[in-house]
Amino acid sequence: MNVYDSERMADALMPSGYMPTDAVEDADMVILNTCHIREKAAEKVYSDLGRLRGLKKRASEEQNRDMLIAVAGCVAQAEGAEITRRAPWVDMVVGPQTYHRLPELVAKIDPEARTRLVDTEFPAEVKFDFLPEEQAPRGPAAFLSVQEGCDKFCSFCVVPYTRGAEFSRPAQQIIAEAKRLAASGSKEITLLGQNVNAWHGEAEDGKSWGLGRLIREMADIEGIERLRYTTSHPLDMDDDLMTAHRDVPALMPYLHLPVQAGSDRILAAMNRRHTADDYLKIIDRLRELVPHIALSGDFIVGFPGETDRDFADTIKLVDTVKYASAYSFKYSARPGTPASSDDAQIDEQVKSERLSALQQLLDAQQLAFNRNCADTKMVVLMEKQAGRDGQLSGRSPFMQSVYVDAPIDEIGKMKQVIITDTRQNSLSGEFV
Repeated sequence: MNVYDSERMADALMPSGYMPTDAVEDADMVILNTCHIREKAAEKVYSDLGRLRGLKKRASEEQNRDMLIAVAGCVAQAEGAEITRRAPWVDMVVGPQTYHRLPELVAKIDPEARTRLVDTEFPAEVKFDFLPEEQAPRGPAAFLSVQEGCDKFCSFCVVPYTRGAEFSRPAQQIIAEAKRLAASGSKEITLLGQNVNAWHGEAEDGKSWGLGRLIREMADIEGIERLRYTTSHPLDMDDDLMTAHRDVPALMPYLHLPVQAGSDRILAAMNRRHTADDYLKIIDRLRELVPHIALSGDFIVGFPGETDRDFADTIKLVDTVKYASAYSFKYSARPGTPASSDDAQIDEQVKSERLSALQQLLDAQQLAFNRNCADTKMVVLMEKQAGRDGQLSGRSPFMQSVYVDAPIDEIGKMKQVIITDTRQNSLSGEFV
């Protein structure tokens, strides 16, 4: 979602004369679009701001120009006052719901007066109603935000406080944006949301659609050949969405469905509002509908009060599901969340040991899934140049990175590839 938001910030600023650059030292404006989900990500903001301070000073002293620095996203939302205190050279702080106001804020900046602007209120207006149309093609694979915010209030998570309540964009607004993306050459669209499967948007006839219905409608848009969605919550996996995986060929056989833990006691403490068995029933239903579906998940180890038995339940669940990929982290206390004040915090060494054990199992499962793809044929959307000359990379239907030796004019094409080599995190192949 931060990639999508960054693209939309660029769209908003282009009418003011700004164009993207890859060379930060040449920039007239630098925006750090930030994540607050873990402490490490938040602290990185301040280290990056320290580096930018020197660039800003050199631009002023050596080139006689002003470099504007802005902090956007969830760290901006949560720590606006702290950012301006610790980094007074920051010109603007803007939250994830107010970045459509960037041109207005830029116009108000007076570098000589050392103006500092902070806009982190949750506005009455919806930013999507004020953003301009896309100013540049997004490439073969594009992101599209359909839902924002979260009403689940998991006890470890800061998202409801930084992104606000769940909000679903109207169906026709989403479809219109998807048609523009398809017309500009995007063949794959990933629908985004903090709880994307909680999307319930108003349709043109005034009725409310669920995500399954939206996916069915989007699959009929000319030029769209692939659809994905992320990130989902088990509570919102209704049968209409699950059957869409069977019924809609464009919907890829891949699902990222976080569970966080395998212990019912820990799930209750996390306020997840589902049990391990509830989650496994969803997995069983999906595999009944699409036997070859690839599954991905999120896991937190070392949640306050987690015992060896609780952790063993997580290992058991992972062993039962057999993931194609997963993201796993040590619990990170986020200020203001209920879990951060729990007295039963787990020792960092214990967290590290549990994370190592979990990742060893997850890595083995991912490698096994990738190895099962050896000598198979699959359709790959070639997305971009890879790190090696003469090599392109793309995504398989199962979300794996696939590398192929091919000329640059194959970018943007759907190609049938036979897999010749498998690795931990990627596949290699040749065009059939």
